[in-house]
Amino acid sequence: MAGPGGRAAEPIHGQPGAGVRFDWGNAGAASLAKVCAALVVVDVLTFTTAVDVAVHRGIRVHPFPWGAQAAAYADRMGAALAVARTDVSPQRPYSLSPHALLSAPYVAELVLPSPNGAAICAAAGVSGIPVLAGCLRNGGAVARWLRRHGYGAPDRPVGVVAAGEKWPDGTLRPCVADLVGAGLVLDGLVEGPGGLSVEAAVTLATVDALPDLRAAVAGSVSGRELAAYGFGADVEAALAVDVSPVVPVLRDGAFGPALD
Repeated sequence: MAGPGGRAAEPIHGQPGAGVRFDWGNAGAASLAKVCAALVVVDVLTFTTAVDVAVHRGIRVHPFPWGAQAAAYADRMGAALAVARTDVSPQRPYSLSPHALLSAPYVAELVLPSPNGAAICAAAGVSGIPVLAGCLRNGGAVARWLRRHGYGAPDRPVGVVAAGEKWPDGTLRPCVADLVGAGLVLDGLVEGPGGLSVEAAVTLATVDALPDLRAAVAGSVSGRELAAYGFGADVEAALAVDVSPVVPVLRDGAFGPALD
């Protein structure tokens, strides 16, 4: 269907007309990547938090879907491979654990697989638009960078994607941590010229209504589950709000710091 001036009308699921838009998971990211000028992926527990920590240390992070092919990809890239938290050893010190990455030996290139945030980022990276990794640690910095570069206007919309988690059958399970992380990014974009879509506005209002963001994330199913598995330090690392100036941007298949 053609819109005014003969231009193709945006699909309604792309939330047309708004400068800042919001959706969930792989399908939401794919939808927004088609119509937005930039995308922010939020996977607080723990992919994008791990990316923030690693990029802050000067490590380039290659996102990759979780699975057996990650090792071969790391070999092709000449990169170290992150393993499951339970498989970490002195010989393989890298994982999705932000706490461990804070002190792991430096490596120039790291393949960081995950079933949610990494898979979304890897898929979104082929869109050609800037893909940013946002979390509680750097949500303010990410929003400021986007506004400084003119994103968030109706003609340069930003899509904020909460990665969510997955049920055993592979379907999306929205989670509080990513809702809160997305809300922090949206809060930094609300004063932009383009306005929020209804979806983005409802998300921001929900997060604004929480009396204690840190307590909400820690007390959520995902936060409690991670702590119960013995990774409470990762929850604490993820709960450090706006402590990082880092804006990780996906370029040539890997996250590095924004250039300005």
